[in-house]
Amino acid sequence: QVQLAESGGGLVQPGGSLRLSCAASGFTFNNYAMNWYRQAAGKERELVAGITSAGSTNYADSVKGRFTISRDNAKNMAYLQMNSLKPEDTAVYYCNAVRRSLGLVRGYWGQGTQVTVSS
Repeated sequence: QVQLAESGGGLVQPGGSLRLSCAASGFTFNNYAMNWYRQAAGKERELVAGITSAGSTNYADSVKGRFTISRDNAKNMAYLQMNSLKPEDTAVYYCNAVRRSLGLVRGYWGQGTQVTVSS
């Protein structure tokens, strides 16, 4: 069974930091790009950060310079370090794994973890 399990969410004050973790199992982790998405209440799900199997990264403009995505292929783990958090970062954060092969796309999603930034 394929599983992506997020952890590390919680309540933090503006300016604080949080590190999200994503534990992957049931598939060949190294073949997949890993992404973090978030969905705020009443808003569409948006891509926050992504990292390829080789380590290339990309970030949404809203988080660039504050968030860092990383992965540990030996441990089948992906991470999102979030610094200088703002209230507008409040959302459910989802771990996503994507693979392109033979012209097709395969993707998996975690259950999400709540991040709330508030005083």
